[in-house]
Amino acid sequence: MSTENPRAKRLADRIKVIVAQLLDTRIKDPRLGFVTVTDVRVTGDLQMASVFYTVYGSDEERAGTAAALNSAKGLIRSEVGKQTGVRLTPTIEFHLDTVPETSAHLTAALDEARRRDAELAALRAGKSYAGDADPYRSPHEEVTEMTESESTEDQFDETAGFAGYDDVDRDAQPSAGAVIEKLDDAAGFAGYDDER
Repeated sequence: MSTENPRAKRLADRIKVIVAQLLDTRIKDPRLGFVTVTDVRVTGDLQMASVFYTVYGSDEERAGTAAALNSAKGLIRSEVGKQTGVRLTPTIEFHLDTVPETSAHLTAALDEARRRDAELAALRAGKSYAGDADPYRSPHEEVTEMTESESTEDQFDETAGFAGYDDVDRDAQPSAGAVIEKLDDAAGFAGYDDER
């Protein structure tokens, strides 16, 4: 669903045509360069019209064109009022459109990216991987590594005196006190609780 007022859109399209015709036929200011009207936007209350334009040429020609458009603003507004027939003629503002400069900058950035990609592809040609060609683990390797880590856990359990506890039923495991005594014996702290 568009939030733009359809009447404002129609008026903007009509103003675009009128301004383009006026710039081509009626306005004879020598400062006016090669101007293209790119877009017109009208506010929802139809009181303000922003005319976006581009100028082919240098910065001096752009500045001269901006001055010529500002001096012809009254003539353009009165002609827009006559040709559109709206009760209140919108105020006209001219804005230099930066889309061509932005697109030229983006084009240059994309060309630079393509050039760097080509350099990288040339450097990559004929080279081999520092490690394996496929650095990701396969499911078979994960099972092998898990078996190795399980055997490491078993060695730790045997050293700490817990060997075989995982294989025995939970109800048959010794109490917490028995486990603490085994740990104390393994660590050399046997008998400290008896001295208190």
